[in-house]
Amino acid sequence: MTTFLLIPGAWHGPWCWERVVPRLEAAGHAAIAPALPGMGHDSAALAGVTLEGWARFVAARVAEQGEPVTLVGHSRGGILISQAAEYVPERIGTLVYLAAFLVPDGETMRTTLARTPRERPAEPDYDMTADGHAYRLRPEAVARTFYTGTEPAWQARAASEALLEPVTLVNAPLSLTPQRFGRVRRTYIECTEDRAIPLAAQRAMQAALPCAAVESLAADHSPFFSAPDALSKSLLRLAAG
Repeated sequence: MTTFLLIPGAWHGPWCWERVVPRLEAAGHAAIAPALPGMGHDSAALAGVTLEGWARFVAARVAEQGEPVTLVGHSRGGILISQAAEYVPERIGTLVYLAAFLVPDGETMRTTLARTPRERPAEPDYDMTADGHAYRLRPEAVARTFYTGTEPAWQARAASEALLEPVTLVNAPLSLTPQRFGRVRRTYIECTEDRAIPLAAQRAMQAALPCAAVESLAADHSPFFSAPDALSKSLLRLAAG
């Protein structure tokens, strides 16, 4: 049995894994989707969020399990699983980056994505809250950017559940070493129809930090809603090594 620890991306919470968890459990595995501290609709609760704090929270959830886990990070969750792997490499069997930021030591999400310009200027997907602590996702961005291949009912579900996102993460540099993060097996699930992190950017990140295995899904940025069967099968294959 494998234990999957599922870390959501920006504006998302445990709810985004609700179509995947039952499939992993039906295959005989454990699947845990924790809520990141402060994530909700209160921007003040996000004022003190840091990359280190969230990564240590993830590392603590990893350490609670009885055996090494398969640690999955979607989108922004990629930087959290990388930093957590630096803290508890011996407790992680496989890292899975799901259309995620795979960021080298000393780099940030912003600098990493900037190395692969978009083919066309992107419309703004979010606005900053009045207090400056968080970003609020624009409702129209759900279908336009993150759920382009998802059924309307699930688009609506995502729009209704979208949370605030702390402003601090996008410019937070990672602190990783070859001796710790570098010893953990890395894998990637790329989404070929992704408009949030375009395929070219996903592949540029993989080229900079090669992965032991790569799965490719013909899916949008959110295959946990648009392609849960295919995603679950990819996760099971990558966990099996």
